[in-house]
Amino acid sequence: MSSIPKSEILRTVYWRSEILRAMYWLRGEGLGDLVDVALVRRFLDIDAPECTEHLDGLVADGYLVRDGSWYALSARGLIEGEAEFATAFADLARPSSGPCSDECWCQMSSAEEEACGAQRVLRATGGQPA
Repeated sequence: MSSIPKSEILRTVYWRSEILRAMYWLRGEGLGDLVDVALVRRFLDIDAPECTEHLDGLVADGYLVRDGSWYALSARGLIEGEAEFATAFADLARPSSGPCSDECWCQMSSAEEEACGAQRVLRATGGQPA
């Protein structure tokens, strides 16, 4: 788990991102459009009072709608949840062929650079070592 910010404003931004991402994922996996505090807590390490506070804050900000103890993404929340989800997993997208881009794993370490180069050589030679 990443470190949770200590300042109130950053903690609010952090939990907004985490909650919207989790709710978007749950919806996308067909696990439900509605969540309650207990369901959010199954996926996020947050205590019940703070979870309720953040869910209600997301309602006030227009990201969620509330019906009793149940919460759902609003149209705005769906858009933001999708963006949060995409941002969280953007680093996993890697080129599948052709020359490497700035986002390729080989840009991150010398071991990855060596392995990536070896794969490019194999592709270029039809699978035969050079």
